[in-house]
Amino acid sequence: MKKRLLTSALAIGAAGMLALSGCAAGDTSEASGDSKGTIDIGLFNWDEAIAVSNLWKHVLEEEGYEVNLTDADPGAVFLGLSEGDFDVVLDVWLPLTHQDYLEEYGDNIVELGAWNDEAVLTIAVNEDAPIDSLEELADNADLFNNQLVGIEPGAGLTTVTTDTVIPTYGLEGMEYTTSSTPAMLSELKAATGAGENIAVTLWRPHWAYDAFPLKDLEDPEGTLGEAESLYSYGSLTFEDDFPEVAERLKAFRMDSETLHSLENAMFNENDDPANYEAIITEWLADNPDFADSLTA
Repeated sequence: MKKRLLTSALAIGAAGMLALSGCAAGDTSEASGDSKGTIDIGLFNWDEAIAVSNLWKHVLEEEGYEVNLTDADPGAVFLGLSEGDFDVVLDVWLPLTHQDYLEEYGDNIVELGAWNDEAVLTIAVNEDAPIDSLEELADNADLFNNQLVGIEPGAGLTTVTTDTVIPTYGLEGMEYTTSSTPAMLSELKAATGAGENIAVTLWRPHWAYDAFPLKDLEDPEGTLGEAESLYSYGSLTFEDDFPEVAERLKAFRMDSETLHSLENAMFNENDDPANYEAIITEWLADNPDFADSLTA
């Protein structure tokens, strides 16, 4: 059965996805005669989600599938997956970051397995900052313009920072700004380029660690949790609708070094989303063993 129309929130996200993938949102053209079907992937505006989703879009379209990418806030993505608006989501962080969404929607989505188990949430500062621990940040807040720069308001990292990090380390006196990941990265680039101190919410793996001189503040109270895993999740009908793709996603593995390599090519060495397709094509050619693992 064809999935229901996207909600207005998701439709808005789809428009934003034009900038991410260069695909035409809302394209209702008929599939070509040899199409294997249309797969709708939901993603948050996180760089590993953009990288991995565009990677699978490229691989699957080479094989005759049609793939739509839609960007939206995490809540809208999980809702869309649970209602069948999306077939699959490739960037679910567990056991901490997205646990609240799993508690809400877990009965209506299906785990396809973890593809990376090296992810961690961080509070990062410029490498030459005069502090090394979150315990020191409150007493030195003025050195960071009394500001902690965050990402999207609906992100799990934002919730953890607000509910746990800030009260644990007495950071209530700092201005915690949340807007978007691109906005945070823009401020990070400007500050490090000017030799100024800056504190941001970040995560590993992320290409920013290769692009900017950064260090993670120690978290002696463990407020940001231990290492997390990145999972793929499908809709309730995904395994029946696309059994071969589901099996391949269950077998999918990508370590942080490989992910960093792809992210660097897509984001650190490029600032135009229209180039993603060509970059991925070249990157796969340069990484034939990994390319073979995606098509096995």
